[in-house]
Amino acid sequence: MNTEQNNIKRRKKRPACVLFDLDGTLTDSGEGVMGSAAYAFRKLGLPVPEPRELRTMVGPPLSSSFPRLGVPQDKVEEAIAYYRDDYNDGGGKLRNSVFPGVEEMLRDLKEKGLRLFVATSKPEGIAREVLTTFGLTGYLEYIAGASSDRSRETKADVIRHLLEETGHPEGLVMVGDTIWDVLGAKELGIPCVGVSWGYGEDQDMLDAGAETVVTTPEDLTKYLTG
Repeated sequence: MNTEQNNIKRRKKRPACVLFDLDGTLTDSGEGVMGSAAYAFRKLGLPVPEPRELRTMVGPPLSSSFPRLGVPQDKVEEAIAYYRDDYNDGGGKLRNSVFPGVEEMLRDLKEKGLRLFVATSKPEGIAREVLTTFGLTGYLEYIAGASSDRSRETKADVIRHLLEETGHPEGLVMVGDTIWDVLGAKELGIPCVGVSWGYGEDQDMLDAGAETVVTTPEDLTKYLTG
């Protein structure tokens, strides 16, 4: 029996509701995020981090990523403004694509009766725009993201907001590609399944408490419904 079959067998209870991360889980936004981040570093006159470092900006809030990669704390707000200029108005948000198999996965899960949501640290308006552009909103009951004033930014805060807006549904599981998804869900007592096609590291997610990591959207469907 292979590893994925073992994982499918281990899940004790089929979830009723799935909370999906967006960047790195449903869509491959790396090119846009990394490009807009590099633009912000250049505008600040700071060295642009190596691509492997810029990759770590896909997922977490910008307010934590920029200082982690060397932006002085007093320049973080300026960096975020430059990033948003390029991402929102310079085409960064459109340098994006749906991962192969994701739409089929969403369709299959919805047809099997699961309720589907998005919980992302991306600004909520941009998240809705991206999902609408790719024709994915019809599979989703609610899209929760960061607030425009950044008072709601962490994954835990976004999930909390989603639960408040949707009546605190039961039988939840989070699905994401980084430790931020695992830790945010864990803060609210929600299990998390990691996906390996995004921008995190499998072992990091497992070490943070993910119940498993799956390798393809098809495998995720099997794990959640098998």
